[in-house]
Order: sequence, then structure tokens, then C-alpha cells
Amino acid sequence: MAAARRLRSALALVTGGSSGIGRAVCARLAQEGALVVVADRNEAGAAETMQGLPRGEPGQEHEAFGVDVGSAPSVEELMTRIRGRFSAPPRVCVNCAGITMDEFLLKQTEAAFDEVLRVNLKGTFLVTQAVARRMVEGGVPGGSIINMGSIVGKVGNLGQVSYSASKAGVEGLTKTAAKELARFGIRCNVVLPGFVVSPMTDKVPAKVLQKFAGMVPLGRLGDPAEVADVCAFLASDDSRYITGASVEVTGGLFL
Repeated sequence: MAAARRLRSALALVTGGSSGIGRAVCARLAQEGALVVVADRNEAGAAETMQGLPRGEPGQEHEAFGVDVGSAPSVEELMTRIRGRFSAPPRVCVNCAGITMDEFLLKQTEAAFDEVLRVNLKGTFLVTQAVARRMVEGGVPGGSIINMGSIVGKVGNLGQVSYSASKAGVEGLTKTAAKELARFGIRCNVVLPGFVVSPMTDKVPAKVLQKFAGMVPLGRLGDPAEVADVCAFLASDDSRYITGASVEVTGGLFL
């Protein structure tokens, strides 16, 4: 699919950009003309993503920064570094940072549960709040915040009590943010991927992945680029009347 460069010169922040869906989102937004800030706890991976992005407009370069999204001081430091580097807040933010620590309910430890919610839910909250504040303080109406949920946040999944809970929270957070930020022209939407090939699925046995693929009406797992395409649409003015939406990218899973 040829990029239409709908995001020419827009500053876009992508968390979790070192791999998987986050890396694909960075590439797609850059193809659309965005100036991309790749943020991740894995700074080397973020730098690798940045180096692989198509060049922006003359005189504009993408950037990579380290961040722990579950830490308020770390998120604030990221915002300060973005402001210092670009003299402007992001106009697009895609929150892809996330982890899994899968275990059945009866065996799930409190520490693991807390850590998944700290990164996936609290991290989404902290970055959404920080970016929205900068957008509002900037005095220029508009902006698009896209949060990465999951279809399992709606339907649950065996062995993913913490992950499912965190992603259900992300969906509720996004819908509330959409209501509160609409008066500033800031749109907030959540994308719900199904079974998508990523570093997370690398840990899943091949037989299990084949079973997952068999559950999908389209007969295969998703590709990160297919999720990134939806994020690019939601980031652009092509979706200017869409906010508070949950967009499923599942190949028809759980219809």
C-alpha cells in the first residue's frame, strides 16, 4: 500500500517502538511523512528502529529516546527531551508499549500482576496524560492519541488474567479520555489487535499458533503492518470525525 503522506511534518511519538507492532507503526507513520520519536525501555532497539526509518523532510530527523512508561519521572523526562529537541509537543501519540507475564489465575503472583498493569495500563495513562497536557498547553487545537489495546481485553484469554485486565483498562481509559479531550480537538481511539505475529507470539509453541490461526475466519495470524495501517488512518485527518472508537484488527476473530 503506497503511503499518501497524510502526516507530512507531524511530530509523532510512538512508545514500545523497538520491535513488533510498535516498530511497524513507526515505519508506517514515517512513510506518511511524520517526524517520529521512537521511545522504548530498550534504547538500543529504539535506535535500531529509528535508523531504519525513511528520511523526513530536509533538515528534519527522527529521534530515539529511552523511557520507562510506568514511571512518571521517566515519562516527564521524555517530554522534556522531546520539547528540547523539537521545540514542540507531539501532535500524534501511539502507545504501543506493553508486556506479558502470562500465568493462570490460580498461579498468578501479585508481583507479576502489578508489573503488567504498571506498564500496560499505568504506562498508557501516564503517556496519554503527559502528551495531552502538552497538546493543550501548546494552544493549537487538535491532535490524535492512539492506544494499543487487545481483543483479549474484551473476551479474555486462558492464562492471561493480568494482560486481559490491563488491556480492558486501556480501552476504558481511552473512551474516557476521548470524552474529556474532545473540547480541545484531541481525538483518542483504541486499536484492538487479535493474534498478530510479534515478539510476544515468538514465545508461543508452533502448534498453539496453528490452533490460533484456525480460529481466525481469514485463516491466518495478522501482520504488524496491518495494525500499523489502522494507526496511520487514526492519526490522520481522514479519521477527523472518529474519537472514542475501538477498532478491532482481528481477521474476524470472535465474531
